[in-house]
Amino acid sequence: MIPDKDYDRGVPSRSVAFLGLGTMGAPMAAHLSRGGHQVTVYNRTHAKALAWVAEHGGQAAETPAAAAASADIVLACVGNDDDLRSVTVGEQGAFQRMKPGSLFVDHTTTSAEVARELAQAAQAKGFAYVDAPVSGGNLGALNGALTVMCGGEHSDVERLRPVLSCYARAVTHLGAVGSGQLAKMVNQICVAGLVQSLAEAIAFGQKAGLDMHAVLNAITQGAAGSWQMANRGHTMVDDQFDFGFAVDWMRKDLGLCLDEARRVGAELPTTALIDQFYADVQGMGGGRWDTSSLIKRLR
Repeated sequence: MIPDKDYDRGVPSRSVAFLGLGTMGAPMAAHLSRGGHQVTVYNRTHAKALAWVAEHGGQAAETPAAAAASADIVLACVGNDDDLRSVTVGEQGAFQRMKPGSLFVDHTTTSAEVARELAQAAQAKGFAYVDAPVSGGNLGALNGALTVMCGGEHSDVERLRPVLSCYARAVTHLGAVGSGQLAKMVNQICVAGLVQSLAEAIAFGQKAGLDMHAVLNAITQGAAGSWQMANRGHTMVDDQFDFGFAVDWMRKDLGLCLDEARRVGAELPTTALIDQFYADVQGMGGGRWDTSSLIKRLR
């Protein structure tokens, strides 16, 4: 269920298409509909698109091209680089029928390389491209409180800002196309380190005989506090991981970080180590567990 949210009713209604109705995409598209925009959705499993329309209104298209044909803005949130290429430049991809002067926005976490590649393809067809990965997880998507990191022309980001505000609390322009994806990599590097440190701290405290719920309550508002501690600390203590951002997704994201680090000559020793810790969790059958399941290795 999508919680209530205050929308800027002064924003003109736009014709938008949303490609990908997964854990993040479905609530993001729902906020667009609630915000008064005319939404056409596409999902690889068409029945999921029909179910979304039954709940939220709008229209369901059978291909990305059909969804994009009359849209002013086309947004996507799919799985990886190949999925993004499929829904954009594939045989039935959105780029085949997007209008000149329209705008494509990618919320998928991908490589910066594919963002630049697709931006060139978009420019050749007469429309704009913005890479705009998000942070905040499923709860952020449900609550319309995501952080969006944008790469592209400043004017294009400003065109988007009123629409993105339907599901974002912060929209930041960070530079040319690809900058949004690079910023998301920075975000994931930070998150991985925070989760591993939190896992070690909780496992240590439990083995030392502390009431870790009480400890977390005591330190969350102090210098050690973080979103991860506030939102995942207690569930880690209780060994609950059947929700949130999956380990499989985090490994995909950290792979992008490590690939980019090799390309630019940066060192990510801690990130590389934590990536292998996540591989251990996958080996335990935890590929779909929340990323906070790193603590399972320490128990």
